[in-house]
Amino acid sequence: MDHTFTITYEFTLPNKAIERFELNFDTTTIELIDTMCNEPPFWAKLSYQQCPHCPLNADSHPYCPVALNLVPAITRFDQLMSFDKIAVIVTSPERQVIQSTSAQEGLSSLMGLLIAGSRCPYTHFFKPMARFHLPFANKDETMWRAAATFLLAAYFSKQGLRTSDFPLDGLISIYNDVARLNDAMIQRLRAATSKDSAVNALVHLDVFAKFLTPPLEDTLMQIKSVFDPFIETCKD
Repeated sequence: MDHTFTITYEFTLPNKAIERFELNFDTTTIELIDTMCNEPPFWAKLSYQQCPHCPLNADSHPYCPVALNLVPAITRFDQLMSFDKIAVIVTSPERQVIQSTSAQEGLSSLMGLLIAGSRCPYTHFFKPMARFHLPFANKDETMWRAAATFLLAAYFSKQGLRTSDFPLDGLISIYNDVARLNDAMIQRLRAATSKDSAVNALVHLDVFAKFLTPPLEDTLMQIKSVFDPFIETCKD
């Protein structure tokens, strides 16, 4: 049995240069393998703009796990502005996706995967979604995947799926934590970059995090109609 899987992002930049990221994941932990760079930058230190709710300490974790995973992408995309046009090819074990998009959108999709593959405790929820990565997911797709992931995680837990899980309050709590993480990470990236593509890419991700906040019922109603045929069948 293979103990790793690989997802590759290949970017064609406006000057026709190619930037390729081959991301190798451990199939058990869904963490990126070999992400530690030789000399991490100052903004990757845990103590720099540390998340206010961070459960880690600098003695055992001198560097922020999320920041460490982002270093290669931030370094190699620092020359791009948010709306520079690029082409992206994403290759996973299941499929290949080809997209013409902006630097902001392309980098946002990559950064979401890099963050999910980190060792930060607040990103563990996103590891199943990293394993079944969907590049360039929109709001409805993200909402679908997040709710399904939360309910399946509850089902697989020791307690099993409970009635108290159905309001998805736990999902709201998860995304509130991630929104706080994103706010702190944006401050790191402001110090790390000279252009705006990386910062705006993370802001784009943060929009999804803040989208899944109360009243969640109103948000979920936006995709309810796709279930109507099945719900009607269940009434019989």
